[in-house]
Amino acid sequence: MGKKSNKKGSESTSASSEELLNTLGDFTSKENWDKFFTIRGNDDSFEWYAEWSQLRGPLLSLLPPPSSSPHPQILVPGCGNSRLSEILYGAGFPAITNIDFSKVVISDMLRRNLRDRPVMKWRVMDMTAMQFMDETFDAVLDKGGLDALMEPELGPKLGDQYLSEVKRILKSGGKFICLTLAESHVLALLFAKFRFGWNMSVHAIPQKSSSKASLQTFMVVAEKENSSILHQIASLFNHSSLGCNGNQAVGIHEALENENQIRREYLNGSDILYSLEDLQLGAKGDLTKLSQGRRFELTLGGQGGSRFSYKAALLDAQEDFGPFIYNCGVFLVPKTRAREWLFSSEEGQWMVVESSKAARLIMVLLDTSHDNISMDDIQKDLSPLVKILAPGEDNNGTQIPFMMASDGIKQRNIVHEVTSSLTGPITVEDVAYENSDPDVSRLWPSEELKFRRLVFQRTQGLVQSEALLIKDGLFHKTVSETDRNKASSSSKSKRKGNQKRNDDSINQLKVYHGYLASSYHMGIISGFILISSYLESIASTAKTVRAVVIGLGAGLLPMFLHGCMPFLDIEVVELDPMMLKLARDHFAFTQGKHLKVHVADGIQFVRDINNSLAADEAAVVDQNDDASSDTKSPPLSGSCNASNAENGVSTKIDVLIIDVDSSDSSSGMTCPAADFVEESFLLTVRNTLSEQGLFIVNLVSRSQAIKDKVVSRMKTIFSHLFCLQLEEDVNLVLFGLCSESCIKDDCFPTAATQLEKLLKFDRPEISQSILDATKKIRCLK
Repeated sequence: MGKKSNKKGSESTSASSEELLNTLGDFTSKENWDKFFTIRGNDDSFEWYAEWSQLRGPLLSLLPPPSSSPHPQILVPGCGNSRLSEILYGAGFPAITNIDFSKVVISDMLRRNLRDRPVMKWRVMDMTAMQFMDETFDAVLDKGGLDALMEPELGPKLGDQYLSEVKRILKSGGKFICLTLAESHVLALLFAKFRFGWNMSVHAIPQKSSSKASLQTFMVVAEKENSSILHQIASLFNHSSLGCNGNQAVGIHEALENENQIRREYLNGSDILYSLEDLQLGAKGDLTKLSQGRRFELTLGGQGGSRFSYKAALLDAQEDFGPFIYNCGVFLVPKTRAREWLFSSEEGQWMVVESSKAARLIMVLLDTSHDNISMDDIQKDLSPLVKILAPGEDNNGTQIPFMMASDGIKQRNIVHEVTSSLTGPITVEDVAYENSDPDVSRLWPSEELKFRRLVFQRTQGLVQSEALLIKDGLFHKTVSETDRNKASSSSKSKRKGNQKRNDDSINQLKVYHGYLASSYHMGIISGFILISSYLESIASTAKTVRAVVIGLGAGLLPMFLHGCMPFLDIEVVELDPMMLKLARDHFAFTQGKHLKVHVADGIQFVRDINNSLAADEAAVVDQNDDASSDTKSPPLSGSCNASNAENGVSTKIDVLIIDVDSSDSSSGMTCPAADFVEESFLLTVRNTLSEQGLFIVNLVSRSQAIKDKVVSRMKTIFSHLFCLQLEEDVNLVLFGLCSESCIKDDCFPTAATQLEKLLKFDRPEISQSILDATKKIRCLK
């Protein structure tokens, strides 16, 4: 409320009373109220918002019958000198307790009612810190008290404290009945505070007839339930018939719509991030007690005494995870490992819980906002927050242990930092891991392996690309044994001086394009097994397979494909020109006859091809109409006819790979951008692919609902759909096929052999990761 003009009582209030009311100033000041009630005197009552004639019907319908035994316990906080309690007493409700922080008014009201209403109680008490036991009252009747506490200049603190007390002292099934002018900031607090485990409704109090619109009094009712069920708020009045001014009517309508929309999203969403406030309101039940198998995600900090904000997951262990060493523990996950399957997936998190030996584990995922903060500062900041989430045994000051996953990096060197107008801050860094991939270590057993990483800061430090670095001299050790023998034989006739290299040059680290560090990149290539027969038939001829990769990154996937599948004619489409520069300067990316980059919008690129194909097809039809009956038109169904491209005829795409991240965090997908899996684009893709064409998209989302939606959409568009779920990652690689015929499960071993023969590697062992991934591909349609 805040404005004194909004605090007027009923229309019967005298002008002198209104003037007196205007002298109050701060409605939260005890001294001001004492002065107000002293001036008014004992017998001059003041009614806020509505009189008994207006309240009688709606109020009595909410209270238990007067004949109830025992009598319902009713609390009237901020009672002032209103006659409402006296009238209710006369209506058969004697068990009424009235409180106010003004000693003046309580003394006056006690003297006024002592003889005629001896059972009714009057106490001097602060409504924001009540001295009652939990679950004492059947009803709390607020007639303007909350509004008085909600001065906009003071913020919601007092109102929040008051409502917390109301929730505490109400019995199960009890009702909070709040008479309010329903200003937006008041409703925002009311609706949020009683969101979980309360059944809410809003009523409009009948107004006295008047020639002009005035402020309407509303009755907000919240009934306490023994559950954390989320209900829609019932609006028990006709919005169009409100007699209040337009702004107030619009305000309450919008407040109800917004809150009910929030509640619908909570009910429908599978990946809700709860706030600490939500949890304290009972969103996930009683957190002071362990509940086996309970898991939810939440946000911590970011307000009040906390310096930083965090994303976390709370997990209560299964019974068979015991015995437990800790009742509650905190597990910190560094930014560099937050996207790993072990920490980002539910299944992986349960594995961490089991190994932690904690009955409740709070897993905190750090991000780029914590980069320059010491772990000691983070632990100090988190400690008071996690104590609120600790079960009863640890909520009384017991020390909660902090554990941490190592970031796995023992050495980091920043090579380059730049900010792109399209991608945002980008970092190129060289790292050495504490524990290298065993498969890679076997290939270079004597080397301390280092990797060059391309990191997008906009997506919580997303490692977009990762390349293996090896010494320049080791490149000569990656050729086959036959090639080494040939080289050795021919070198005998040469002078040793011609073979000798400068030591600095030999020891210089370079990007090795014969290996892909990203498992999902290997997974993408494993999908080629689905068209291996087609690829084999093309590779055996002079023709090439047209492959389009949308998303350059550091250029590692295109370079790898170019090296191991020389029959591919690869076009890369990249929206951000900065990426091409970074790929060239720091990741040894090079273009050539069969590897080109287009700086363009990927979606528009595919649409342009589709439009060009349609135009060519229309032109062929026209030619056929004009030509003689024995003239044959050139075929358009296959895309690998090189002469077509040379003659200016558009060719269809054989392999289309979508490997881009999303800049829109609200989409629920880390990869790709939502537009790449919209129905309109997928239909364009289908039309653009050749008859044997393969569509591959790397999908990263923590929402199973989003994954299911994308899969369902692709099922309707493509003739066949396959997927590869990588166990150690959150990536789901999807493969769509246009061909009516499809590889059968029992043909996979043969197809794998065909694919292995097609792959050309300096080190044949590298193909094993791809072949292993083919065994995990599953048919969805």
